[in-house]
Amino acid sequence: MSVRFLHSADWQLGMTRHFLTAEAQARFSQARIDAIRTLGRLAQDTAAAFLVVSGDVFETNQVSPQTVRRALEALASVPVPVFLLPGNHDPLDAGSIFRSPTFVSGRPPHVTVLADGTPHAVPGAPGVEVVGAPWFTKRPLSDLVADVCATLEPSKGLVRVLVAHGAAEISFDNPAVIRVEDAEAALADGRIAYLALGDRHSTTSVGSSGRIWYAGAPEPTDYDELDAGNALLIELHDDGRCEVTKHRTGTWRFARERFDLDGADGIDALGAWLDALAPKERTIVKLTLVGTVSLSANARLEALLEHQRDLFGAIERWQRHTELVVRPDDDDFADLSLSGFAAEALAALRAEASGTGADADAARDGLALLVRFATTAGAAS
Repeated sequence: MSVRFLHSADWQLGMTRHFLTAEAQARFSQARIDAIRTLGRLAQDTAAAFLVVSGDVFETNQVSPQTVRRALEALASVPVPVFLLPGNHDPLDAGSIFRSPTFVSGRPPHVTVLADGTPHAVPGAPGVEVVGAPWFTKRPLSDLVADVCATLEPSKGLVRVLVAHGAAEISFDNPAVIRVEDAEAALADGRIAYLALGDRHSTTSVGSSGRIWYAGAPEPTDYDELDAGNALLIELHDDGRCEVTKHRTGTWRFARERFDLDGADGIDALGAWLDALAPKERTIVKLTLVGTVSLSANARLEALLEHQRDLFGAIERWQRHTELVVRPDDDDFADLSLSGFAAEALAALRAEASGTGADADAARDGLALLVRFATTAGAAS
């Protein structure tokens, strides 16, 4: 028996990011809802029989009813049966979002929550079962995959897909770690035909059988993810072959880069790099800036970043790795043409800035503002 289905995970609907403005956060949240509809179209285009979601459907069990309703409306548009697994972000505990009146009353009939280890027959796909290993708490005390596999007998003429969530042999101190060797044994003896994993946001194959995969998140969530923004089309064949095809679903990206601004061309290089990124409104950037710049160069840098921030999803500085020193030089003040109180303030700040310590840092900040304001006023006149 052959079967084709989609494997997704880690939707984390309702996720927020502190560095996003309210307007950008709304676009970021909408993209995660849109990903559900993208998966629905992909299921139709690829003739997939069903869709499994391997945990962390929601960011927490405390997401708003609005997020739940919008998710359910998007799920209603998916044209195939959908199986949702509670993960570590949304465990099936007493306060589970999957038990909430909003979810229960609005759940489309073709959407199934994998609430225990009972195999579910897939409507429209004879001989295919989906079984889940749901999280009931944020801290399980055993390998949930092994627990479910221990209850299964080798299938006879069945194709059984196990949907699970968690780390696979990463932390041996964690009793809930998924032991890949035991999962491979369950695949080899026919208890399961494919292990659909969630938790790792990058698409990743695990083990040696080619039948254990992390789908990755359908939209990226952080800079460290190597291959997020995908869904997997799985084809299990009669002859034992398992074909896995990666399909791009993500529309956002996280970009991280380091720039040395010592040279005269450093700020120009930064500007050119930012200009080349697209789409800007769905790109989140983290910059490491190093080097020593003059006050006028720093004013140009800040003006550049202020302009680009209005275009991007977000631009943030990686403060832990940033070592940018701003030092005044004579060229900074040559064309300011200040007089009276402003000239006196400039002289006092320059004298203070030549020293060290917090007062000198504050004076350099004051000089930077003075140069920027004077330059802006000059340009306006």
